[in-house]
Amino acid sequence: MTPTAVELHRRAVEQCNDGRFALAGRTLQRAAERTDDPDLQARIKGTQAVVLQRTGHPAEAEALCRAALAGDSIRESTRAVVLGQLGLLALGAGRLHDAERDLSAAIARLTDDPVAEARARMNRSVTRLQRRDASGAADDLERAAEIFADAGLTVDEGQAQHNRAYVALLQGDLVAALRGMQEARPRAATSAVAGAVCDMDEAEVLRDAGLTRDAERALVAAAAVFGAQRMPQSRGEAEFQLASSQLLHDPRGAARTATAAERRFIALGNTTWAARAAAMRMRAGLSGGSVQRGGGRLSDPRRVPSAEDVEATAALLDRVAFPAEAAALRLTLAVWRARHGRADGIGVIRVPRGAPIRVQLLAYEARAARAAARRRYADVRRAAAEGLDVLTGWRRSFGSLDLQTSIAMHGNDLVFAGLGSAVHTRRPDIIFEWSERARQLSQQVVPLRPPHDPELAADLAELRMLRTDDPDGVDTARILRLRERTRSRQWTQTAAGAAWERQSLEGFVPSLGRDTALVSYVYTGDALTALVVTDQEQRVIPLPGAAAARAQLPGLRADLDMVATVRTGPLAEVVRRSLDARLATLSDVLLDPLLRVVGDRRMVVTAPGILAGIPWAMLPGARERAFTLARSAAQWAERHGAPFSMHAAGFSVGPRVARGGEEVRAAADAWASPTVLEGKAASVDAVAALAERVDVLHVAAHGRHAVDNALFSGLELADGTLFGYDIDRVGHVPDVVVLSACEGGRSSVRWGEEAVGMARIWLAAGARCVIAAPVVVADDDACELLGALHAELAAGAVPADALAAASIRTGLVTPFQTHGTGF
Repeated sequence: MTPTAVELHRRAVEQCNDGRFALAGRTLQRAAERTDDPDLQARIKGTQAVVLQRTGHPAEAEALCRAALAGDSIRESTRAVVLGQLGLLALGAGRLHDAERDLSAAIARLTDDPVAEARARMNRSVTRLQRRDASGAADDLERAAEIFADAGLTVDEGQAQHNRAYVALLQGDLVAALRGMQEARPRAATSAVAGAVCDMDEAEVLRDAGLTRDAERALVAAAAVFGAQRMPQSRGEAEFQLASSQLLHDPRGAARTATAAERRFIALGNTTWAARAAAMRMRAGLSGGSVQRGGGRLSDPRRVPSAEDVEATAALLDRVAFPAEAAALRLTLAVWRARHGRADGIGVIRVPRGAPIRVQLLAYEARAARAAARRRYADVRRAAAEGLDVLTGWRRSFGSLDLQTSIAMHGNDLVFAGLGSAVHTRRPDIIFEWSERARQLSQQVVPLRPPHDPELAADLAELRMLRTDDPDGVDTARILRLRERTRSRQWTQTAAGAAWERQSLEGFVPSLGRDTALVSYVYTGDALTALVVTDQEQRVIPLPGAAAARAQLPGLRADLDMVATVRTGPLAEVVRRSLDARLATLSDVLLDPLLRVVGDRRMVVTAPGILAGIPWAMLPGARERAFTLARSAAQWAERHGAPFSMHAAGFSVGPRVARGGEEVRAAADAWASPTVLEGKAASVDAVAALAERVDVLHVAAHGRHAVDNALFSGLELADGTLFGYDIDRVGHVPDVVVLSACEGGRSSVRWGEEAVGMARIWLAAGARCVIAAPVVVADDDACELLGALHAELAAGAVPADALAAASIRTGLVTPFQTHGTGF
């Protein structure tokens, strides 16, 4: 049967919703040819206008819509529908005032057509979201979802629920936002275009959480989908969001991406979005070098935008209802001017109510930068501390280690400002205070153990299977989707518990006693300083050779790997000499100048992310010395002194570990009634269950380190990888965990001070101490050293002392080191 014009129009609307605009255009043409009804003709024109706008013809779209409205013979209900479509066109053009006016007028007239009203409310909710009217958007979305549910329109209902999750994003609740988007996705993402829209919104959540790698991967893919579907406006919006993410870590890349988006919007005649992209380009230029607009075209990428261009663009953003973006642009210029000696004449820049956390913190950065330019260092610290308190207040609701550590990036510049000002004073108490702020920025909240989740366990089991079957398929669509679901569940289910409180230096010193020194390394972004604290004195020691030390790091890992694998022959001696020279340089720069104060004391070491991966135990100055790498001085002090529980010990061996069985059996001999899991018995679930009932857990297995998300790092067991996420499933973790695994102690530096790795994950889960190595360790050395370690532990030695004694007894110099509360 030949479809009627009404049926064809309904089909075209569905095709539009699926993003099949070329097909929808052809369907609408057929519908128009089969009717002379003025109302249906007007509705067809309204839908054709949407197709034109989405495919890059906004002027023609608006003209067609206005032509439909000009008809005298159409009913009021039809006029309301077309008026709503005109509002949608204004929304796409960034004319938010016009969009809300037209959509509100349409909604008021659509009381007899609830589905049309719901769709208009959906569009008005997006308008309100862009105006940061979260409560108004939520009201529209709740009503729209009710109407769609009553009408049985599950796809539309899913899209409303997805947008409701976006409201949570604007309100700062990243957990609810990601959970809501993941739950709505099966209904909302019914086509490639709809899926790309969902991906773009989820990417904003990930970006705000600091997970820029995942966010940018999703945005690049979304832009490609929009490009393939010939949707230049949507493609430009994806590029705009991509530039916003790149701005956090790659200003030059952000400038290039924003420039591409700006050109696209200019070609469309979309002045609002072009201004938003221009502002992003300018912010990138002020953050690290970009392109500038001049003479009507995009010009020299080495230049930064002028103050006049910045103000003109900011004023335009104010006029078109993007005040937060205007404020961000002005604040970025203020920071740039202050850092380049041009702080005079910068007035107070007001941040609008409800501005994103990034803009709020930028206001504190501007205050700190102005104070630094005027050498008012106390004011620098005051502004930085107030900004970090705002960030801490937001972050305290997040329990997930993944989320806590990644969110730290928002405070990175404020931390550097405070640290730089603190070091300038050369006062130990102030440097200690800011060192502790930096350490606890991303690890202040103590996570509560999540409940058992069978669906999470099933997803991790499938991920293990896929990785085992296809080790190189880490970027397959199914694996990426499982990773996203895992992250969402872990964010949602890991609640925030208590918070570690900072200590003053005066309050901390008594915890050291006579036999312990604190060595705290402070990195200000361009210099490294050490604070050494004992019961007798506090000393601030500049480390001017830090640049030379950092130059050793790229080759250090390669030398360590070679020494572990090449044990004999002439090459072994060459590599050993190279490694010894690097270690001597590092010790000479980082440790030897401090030992005159440290003396023969044990050391509590806190270090910034730029020093992650250093095998401290191998530095000549640290050999045969007990030390522990603490998350913060306050956290060490809080748990220091309490006796370790070391009665029951458990051991596990993963597949293909040379001498692994020999290693654990030799270590287990030191304990009464140890449990040893080998072969097929050493499964993920069995090792997790073993961890719950022992005080000391030793795992000998190949390690896998995931740079992009350390919680997908893990240990290879009989049936696959025990991931960092699996550790959250362990109800009670041991006091002491020994990871005899390649890369078990390696960390990924996320933002400034923060590093996350398997050792850190066990500590966050509640372990007091983890013994691990950041690089490959020769099997022979691991077998001998760790056997001696367990003899010391079983005899009652605390972990750091036990490791030092084992090194002395065996004469082995290895990268094994103690993390957490080693004594």
